Order: sequence, then C-alpha cells, then structure tokens
Amino acid sequence: MTPSKLMNASEPLLVLDRVFAGYGKMTVFAGYGKMTILNGTTARVRRGAITTVIGPNGAGKSTMFKAIFGLLPVRSGTVAVDGRNVTNFSPRQLLDLGVVYIPQGRNIFPELSVRHNLELGGVASSDRAGLAGRLDAIMQRFAMLSDKADAQASTLSGGQQKILEVARGLLLDPKLILIDEPSIGLSPLMVQEVLAILKDLRDNGVTVLLIEQNAKQALQISDDGLVLEQGQTRIEDTAPNILADPRIAQLFLGGGLAAPEHV
Repeated sequence: MTPSKLMNASEPLLVLDRVFAGYGKMTVFAGYGKMTILNGTTARVRRGAITTVIGPNGAGKSTMFKAIFGLLPVRSGTVAVDGRNVTNFSPRQLLDLGVVYIPQGRNIFPELSVRHNLELGGVASSDRAGLAGRLDAIMQRFAMLSDKADAQASTLSGGQQKILEVARGLLLDPKLILIDEPSIGLSPLMVQEVLAILKDLRDNGVTVLLIEQNAKQALQISDDGLVLEQGQTRIEDTAPNILADPRIAQLFLGGGLAAPEHV
C-alpha cells in the first residue's frame, strides 16, 4: 500500500523526496561500503508536530537524520526545509536556517561548566546579539541547569546531560529539531522528563523529528509516525493510526512489511 494520506494536510516543514544517501563511491545507491542505506526514502514532516521515526535496526533511521543534516551526501532525491531545497547543505548552513541535530549518546564537554556548555551552543549562531537574552531564557526555563550552572557537566546525571544537550540546541532558536534516541541509558523518570520537554517544544511551535528505541512510548506523545524498513518508507501516518496498525507488531517481531504498492 502507499503511505497513508490521512495525515493533516497542513504544509510540511520538512520534505524528503526519494532520497538515496549513505557512504561510499556508489553511483545511484549510496551506503556503507557496498551496502545501500537509504533507498528512496520519502517523508512529509508536519510543521509544529512531533513525528517519530521507527523501524528495525539497520532500517536507515540515523542515516536519514545524517542525510538531512548534511553529514553524509545525498546522491539522489531532495531534502527541503520550509519550501527551500537544502539538499547537501552543510550543517552550518542548516543551523542558520533553524535546523538542529542532537545525535545519539552524550555530546557535551564534560570538563566544562554547564554554563560554558550552553554558551558553546551559541558559537554557530548568526544572531549573536540575541544570545545573552536566549541564554537567560533557557536558564529560567530549565531550573536544574540554572542551579548547576557553575558545576562541571560531568557531574550531571545521564538524563540531566541530555537535557543540557536539548537546551544547548534551543540556544539557536530552532524551528526543527532532529533528536536521535534521547532515552538511551536514562532512568524511566528521566525518560518521561525528556519526553515532556519535547512535548513542550511542540506546543511552542517547534517541529520535532524523533528516533526512539521505545517506539510505543514515543508514538504515544507524537502527532505522526514514519516507519522505515530497508531504507524505504513503508508507512507514514498519524501516530494513533500507527499504534493501532497490526503490521507494526509484525515489523518489530522481525517479519518485515510487504513492499509498498505503486499507484
């Protein structure tokens, strides 16, 4: 079947149109060495919504984020943000357009203070004049970071470090955040706190594209969902519809989905 057209018809902020991407010197398909990763991936990510990308290991989820953010080349197809073709833009160009990428793992400077970690997030900002005001606003928004502003970042718990990463990204006043597996290594309580922050961002107009190991929990706080398998978009629909789709259980039990029909 073709990806569902039941999603809200509002203009998407991010559009991927038959993207082939990865590593290696391949002419049409690109991948790690000779392995194809993204194989015609498509997506329409609604403005001001949380969209969760799910799929089995090796489906191309993280590769999709890296292709969007200019960390590996798109060999064919297009990536558009806010109606503008940004295919193969550099990360710096994308930051200037309001796109922020928060990768897997811990990406902080552990020996620097919490405040200095936040300030480094503003180095790439093209709006230096407004940095001080945005930093103050972030400190007010995240009381924990304000309380620990002078502490070494290494003293924060795993969940607090992830919140620091998200806050650092917000210093750039983004319109789109790509966040990859934010719950890895976190306690259930901190997972809930991070997901609550993402919901709050959505409620304040930020578009969130999320990869999360706990697919069910992520979809429960999402507006839309995207299912990848073998580098292709198998399902694109509202999150409630994906949660209710019996094919998702088949996918995560290792069965795989039937190839999409073309009409």
